[in-house]
Amino acid sequence: MKKTLIILSIGALLAACNKKAEQKTDASQDTVTIEDTTATEKSSGGTTQFDINSVPVSTAEVGDFPFFSFPKGLEFQNKPVQRSYDMLFVPLNGVMTPIEGKVWKTYVVNEKSNKEDWSLTYFLKSYDDAITKLGGVKIFEGKVSQQELDRIQPEAKYFGEEGSIDYWNEPVKVYVIRRTNGDDIYIQVSGNTATGEIQIVQKSPFKQTISIIKSDEIKKALDATGKAVLHINFDTDKASLKPDGKTAVDEITKVLKNDSHLKLAINGYTDNSGNDAYNLQLSKDRATAVLNAITTSGIDQSRLSAEGFGSKNPIADNSSEEGKAQNRRVELVKK
Repeated sequence: MKKTLIILSIGALLAACNKKAEQKTDASQDTVTIEDTTATEKSSGGTTQFDINSVPVSTAEVGDFPFFSFPKGLEFQNKPVQRSYDMLFVPLNGVMTPIEGKVWKTYVVNEKSNKEDWSLTYFLKSYDDAITKLGGVKIFEGKVSQQELDRIQPEAKYFGEEGSIDYWNEPVKVYVIRRTNGDDIYIQVSGNTATGEIQIVQKSPFKQTISIIKSDEIKKALDATGKAVLHINFDTDKASLKPDGKTAVDEITKVLKNDSHLKLAINGYTDNSGNDAYNLQLSKDRATAVLNAITTSGIDQSRLSAEGFGSKNPIADNSSEEGKAQNRRVELVKK
């Protein structure tokens, strides 16, 4: 009788699956835990797209970022990477999707005083239990395709740094804790026979911390120190000025028009993202773009020079996004 019931149950399940040809239950597919078929859409490539609206909102008290302690007996291998604003790729339904906000990631190992062998199961289950108790939902489990990894490779600047996940060889579990205000928390955990990796990103909007220096402030800095540091906005990885970048150049032009004897060297700098040769050329192109914009306003080019120095002589720590923003600058130096 028991065998008959099992056979009937399997037959009913197969019949139900045949009616839902769109919903594949192949073990190689992602393990989205959401049952509502209206919660997802199909991308042009046929991949099911993740929809945050399908995840129930959690109102649990999550505490301060990065929210979780280490499981008993475990610790970070090296100093965790923490940035108040950055971008992290997260495989949502297998599609590597950039999420921006607060970022924290690290490798996890046994504490030095822990005499037991490393247990990947203990590591993964500890976080699974802690996350789900806060209302988190597992939205993906498996390996990311080579096609996806190849697609994002040009943008994946941080692959290989502390806390990086070996997507090429290891499956990953991805969770999300959906929050009322949209500051959703995404957690990735993975590991092998020796270490674990955990990455956390909490969505948050970008906040501009750079303000345009007015002409009188530029003049004051030049008179006091012979140099003025400006953070001029360009299009990403380009030497084309954004509208507020053009406004900053207008302020430089005012200074030059008010002092006909003033001559300036325009020096461009970048942060340390990318290779040195690229950064050097980009910084020079941006300095030249500022020079050209100033001369277009009627300033004699003989009063100006432009040079690029790439990521040399940083004025802030390149390990944080705030520091990188400070290092992406134009310096005006009296000649």
